[in-house]
Amino acid sequence: MLARGLLASARENFNALPRMSRLLSTVKLPDLPYDYGALEPYISGQIMELHHSKHHAAYVANLNKALEQQAEAEAKGDVSKIITLQGAIKFNGGGHINHDIFWTNLVPPKDFEPPTGELEALIKAQWKSLDNFISTFNAQTAAVQGSGWGWLGYNKGTGRLEIIAMPNQDPLSITGLVPLLGVDVWEHAYYLQYKNVRPDYLKAIWNVVNWKNVADRLAAAKK
Repeated sequence: MLARGLLASARENFNALPRMSRLLSTVKLPDLPYDYGALEPYISGQIMELHHSKHHAAYVANLNKALEQQAEAEAKGDVSKIITLQGAIKFNGGGHINHDIFWTNLVPPKDFEPPTGELEALIKAQWKSLDNFISTFNAQTAAVQGSGWGWLGYNKGTGRLEIIAMPNQDPLSITGLVPLLGVDVWEHAYYLQYKNVRPDYLKAIWNVVNWKNVADRLAAAKK
């Protein structure tokens, strides 16, 4: 009887919720704002092509599949199926969101410019120098066990920047922070070029960080 009551309550709550299938359109793989080979020698064109056209594309395809299945479950009122699909939606949705940010966080080395203005001031206020910030970020990100991401986020409550590592494809937004800069440390992001030496990849990637994009994200977060 208790189980039936819980299921009935879940159905009532479900019926009161807006349908995700009505809120979300089909997710699409974004175009890169540069050629696959544009980040060389720091990230090879081969890595970028596989990373974007295979790995990110797979997250997009699997997310759309899971959302389609959820829409079908919604139509049938199948709460159990909807609950079962949440893991796939979180993983593939996070993979899509994270990569969508990652591509714009990068810039060809010929266009690289260091951080300036308020972003530079916040970094120096908290870490004394850009080099200290990078060292701290790299140490925390290199320590990710298995697959995950290193993030620079903005805390709207404190007005401060925070470095945080996230496992798998969990998006930074679930912590309440606004993502400004993400570095992918899944092996597919670097293994073909840097093998198992993650710290070498982390050292190199700062040559292609798009600090203007990071600053734009900070400005948007503060509005």
